[in-house]
Amino acid sequence: MLNGAFILVVATMLVKVIGALYKMPLTALIGEVGRGYFNSAYEIYTPIYAISMAGLPIAVSRMVSQNMALKRYRDVRVIKNVAGKIFLITGILGTLILLGLAYPYAHFITKSPDTLASVIAIAPCVFFCCMMSTYRGYYEGLSNMTPTAVSQVIEALGKLIIGLALAFGVLKYGMAQFANGAEMVFGKVVTTEAEALSAIYPYSAAAAILGVTIGTVASYVFLLIRDKTKGDTVTKEELLMSPDPLTSRETAKMLISLAIPMVLSSLVLNITNLIDTATIQNRLAFVVENDLGIIKSMYEGSLLGSGTLDKDIPKYLYGVYGSALDFKNLIPTITMALGVSALPALSAAWAVKDEKQSKITIESVMRITMLIAMPAGIGMAVLAQPILTIVYGGSNAENLIPIAAPILAQYGFAIFIFALSTPLTNMLQAIGRADIPLKAIVVGAVVKIICNYIFVGTPSININGAAIGSIVCYVIVVLWNLIALIKLTGVRINFASVFIKPTVSAILCGVGAWVTNSLLLKVIPTGDMSSKLNGVTISAVIAIGVAVIIYAISLLLLRGISKDDLEMIPKGKKIAKVLEKFGFIG
Repeated sequence: MLNGAFILVVATMLVKVIGALYKMPLTALIGEVGRGYFNSAYEIYTPIYAISMAGLPIAVSRMVSQNMALKRYRDVRVIKNVAGKIFLITGILGTLILLGLAYPYAHFITKSPDTLASVIAIAPCVFFCCMMSTYRGYYEGLSNMTPTAVSQVIEALGKLIIGLALAFGVLKYGMAQFANGAEMVFGKVVTTEAEALSAIYPYSAAAAILGVTIGTVASYVFLLIRDKTKGDTVTKEELLMSPDPLTSRETAKMLISLAIPMVLSSLVLNITNLIDTATIQNRLAFVVENDLGIIKSMYEGSLLGSGTLDKDIPKYLYGVYGSALDFKNLIPTITMALGVSALPALSAAWAVKDEKQSKITIESVMRITMLIAMPAGIGMAVLAQPILTIVYGGSNAENLIPIAAPILAQYGFAIFIFALSTPLTNMLQAIGRADIPLKAIVVGAVVKIICNYIFVGTPSININGAAIGSIVCYVIVVLWNLIALIKLTGVRINFASVFIKPTVSAILCGVGAWVTNSLLLKVIPTGDMSSKLNGVTISAVIAIGVAVIIYAISLLLLRGISKDDLEMIPKGKKIAKVLEKFGFIG
């Protein structure tokens, strides 16, 4: 399980690095307003994409792993064929639905007609992502995470190279029109550079998203070629010795019945996210319209520095919020790999009633999630300002940081909650109780929408209220799922090992990072803030290094690392033997 998770984590980190290389220059190119269009398109794409394929990759992975454990190899092949047909249909339908919703979404939900171009550009992604999921779910069920990992990297590279090139080209084309004295840019009358940029940003954002679509096409082509050339691990002898499989109809019924609770969970979550997007932007528009003076006084420097027009303030604030979300989603995306890898392992153990392996899997996933998420989250919170400076840098950071840093700090302290959410959901799905996460997310979603309406609509809180709603929602979801998992499996979680030791070590790590950074800022000259290599960056990098050392030492002293976890990674037995000799592992 951990070997597969390690492969996915490495791929995820590469994807995140590529994503940062994509979004940093993209934000510099199209600004926060352009990012607002970009994020709005993703908010409508994500629920349609998730609903189109919700539950099916997980159902495929679970059925494949269970049948492999029971040595029903012919059923494994039938599952793959049936899944491919289902995904083909759902991919086509999902794309058509997204295209059909594009106009009303742009005009009536976001109240921003210029979002339409970005939504149309991303629509084909639904089809190609669904087709990719056939192969990803199948190979994940075989505990082979490499095809998924490689395809994710290819997808990210396509987005980086093609997306940035297209966005840059559209921006240059529009500004060249304005520079040559054109009175209209992309169909809009403009008289100033700010108006010209306002007209260009929607189309430059759409061009960037078109790069995302092309990346998914390249990723699907890789998986298709890989499957045709290498195939899976099932041999002809195993197929011959396997009992007669279920029919395609029976297999389809099983896949769909397993997927239904997951589809409903995804439906609730993503419709909530869609309502969330509409609520945030509408409530921002409400406070800007009714309390413009308060908003301007709070963010005067950022709004003036970025040259944001009054009509674009809601989109600007939402774009800045998206910049903070890039960091909030980083750690949960990495720990998601643990859930993906745990699902086939726990499904197989559950199928053959191996209670010992089930306990090891559940506890390992939770402990490693906490070991990763706690220090990363607390470090993110205490170093929110320098981290944003490192990533966004230059003059742009001066406008973005005052708004984004408090949001990032909120998410940082709560990041372990988000990181635990998906692995807990995956493990409940692995034991056949996908209905429990559905109930949890329904309650959490209702609370989230209520919180958004209240807090984002409060002028003194405005965009910061979006983080409050998300945190409260996921606290409910995680507690609900954790209690249910413990009750159903009968696993007695070692709370000291899983929660207390990582938390204590992470707090020490965070204190060390904050103290080190604060002291260094008083000693090291700030320098040129338009350069990436300045005093703030140097201080933050050193502080992060000190924090890592403190975290590692405190974990060893508290015996916060498990022998079982170490033995399941490459060279882990040798490492475990050395640490055990000195009494440093639990």
